Formats: sequence, C-alpha cells, structure tokens
Amino acid sequence: MSVSGRVGASHAVRTLLCLATVIGSAAMPGLALGARASATANARYDSTLSSATNSRAAKIRLIDDSLRGRSGKMLVRLVSRARATLALPLFARLFGDSAVERPGLYLLPDSLLAHPFAFIALRPFTDKQHGRLGPYRIGFWPSERGRLTTDAYENPDGFIEVTPENANMQISEHFKLADFLTHDQRDVWPKFLVLDEDLVDKLELVIAKLEESGVKVGHMAVMSGFRTPWYNRHGGRVGGRAELSRHMYGDAADVYIDNGNGRMADLNHDGRIDSRDARVILRAVEQVEKDHPELAGGVGVYRATRHHGPFAHVDVRGWRARWGRS
Repeated sequence: MSVSGRVGASHAVRTLLCLATVIGSAAMPGLALGARASATANARYDSTLSSATNSRAAKIRLIDDSLRGRSGKMLVRLVSRARATLALPLFARLFGDSAVERPGLYLLPDSLLAHPFAFIALRPFTDKQHGRLGPYRIGFWPSERGRLTTDAYENPDGFIEVTPENANMQISEHFKLADFLTHDQRDVWPKFLVLDEDLVDKLELVIAKLEESGVKVGHMAVMSGFRTPWYNRHGGRVGGRAELSRHMYGDAADVYIDNGNGRMADLNHDGRIDSRDARVILRAVEQVEKDHPELAGGVGVYRATRHHGPFAHVDVRGWRARWGRS
C-alpha cells in the first residue's frame, strides 16, 4: 500500500478551513480595522476573533468525533467511489478529488486532530481478475455467480491492500489490520482485506461495556476475521462454516478475551473456561445493540473443541440473529 506524503504545516491551516466547510460551517467574517479604530472596535475585534477561534475548535472537535465513530476509538476511515459517507468528501477536500482513484494510506497531519488519524483508499473490487488480485487468491462471491439473495450479500466495495509494512497499523484503539486478515497464504504479499468499519466500532463498544461491568479485558483476540470466499470454502477446517458466511463480507469476527494465557479468560469467575464465558460477551453485545440499534447483527456462542477454546461470533449484518448454546 502506498503512503501519501504528510500534509505540511502550512497546509494544515487550509485543511482546517476545508473540514469546517464540509460540515457546513460559515466563513469567518472579514474584519478590517483602520488606523483610527476606537478602543471599542478593538475590543469587538478581539471578541470576534476569540469567538471565531473557539468556533473553529468546536468544529474540529465535531469532525474528530464524527470520524472516530460511536466508540470514539476509530483511527481510520475507508473511502471509495462506492461509499457515500462523510469520509469521502472530507478525503477529497484534503487530498484532491482524484486521490480516491489511488489506493493507499493517507495520513492526516499530527497537528490537525488530537490523535493520529488516516484514510484508506480501497482497491476497487473490479481489480480482482479470475479470482485473484496479483498472486493473492481470493475466489468468488455468490453474487458474482448470479446467486445474489439480498442487498446484504452484494459484492464488497473494494479491498484494503495490506503489506508487511502496514499490517500492524492500528485501525482503532485495540485493533490492527493484521487482526482481521484471512489465515492463509502466509508468504504471499500484498494481501487483501475486506473490512466493515462498523464491525471494529462495535467491538470497541463491546470492550467498553465489558469493562464498565467490571470484566477485565486484557486483549480482545480475533480468532477469525475476514475470510476470502476461497478460504471459506476450502481453507483449513471448514466444518460448520456457512456458505454465505458474514466473514466473507468483512463484517464479522470470532473473538475471545485473552487476559494473558492465549485463551478465553474466566469472565464469569466460576473457575471454569467454557461457553458461559462467551455468553458474557453476548450480554455486552446485547447492551451495545440496545444503545446502537443501527449496529444490529448476529451473535453466536461456541463451545471449546480440541482445536480452539470457547468464543463468540459478532457481526453487523444489519438484523438481529442469535445462535449457540451454553
């Protein structure tokens, strides 16, 4: 993934004004003070300037909040021609209308927002040829085979190009790009990832809910994130995988809480590690979906096997679904 040059300090001021324009801010009133300006006029100027400065700061805070999602912990936004979101016009004003045609990572200047932030321009879905992007094998989505059932199973907008250099990039406070990669083709680079930002945002909210309820969260491990259609059908142990798995659409993750030993922690403090601990995650998801019904999705509770410990499947498919037993 190419990385754009950082915006210079002088451009950062213009960037602030561009961002303010995008969210509908009014231009600052022009102020001209002649040599004969009175003390009252000067006081009025100082007051107006201070008010304008405060207004600009408020607008930047609004932008920061909108980019960082409902959790306030997002560090990236994805952009493509197919995504009609706030991120696209912001991105176009910052980096130019044609930048969206150049897939890669675009960093905001450190001085612009309180914390680091980046946009990722997606590689178009149409770049996939014969089931591959370069040497990376992806396969085919059902809609490519004429088996589209609903809009929820349309082809993805595009792909995040992941390289050894950016794989460990933080995309939110607790998650990296590498967390969601398909677990195959380990030596093939670049890799390509489909990811829904709402999934990452939801997982961050789940972590917050767990912590609010007194559950220790050392690390939310992603056991399985995006699965290419090829891997979903052929890779590894395929038993139990749905043909229309949400993992193929980048909006699902199988997760567990690892507090230091590489497996699910005893979240309910009953002295055992089992699916009841995964149900603690389910309850946190229920609370998140109650607060944010637009993040409705599926939750599945899974028992341990000889291959893995208990875990919870979490997705943002758009409608409520529950499965699994304790």
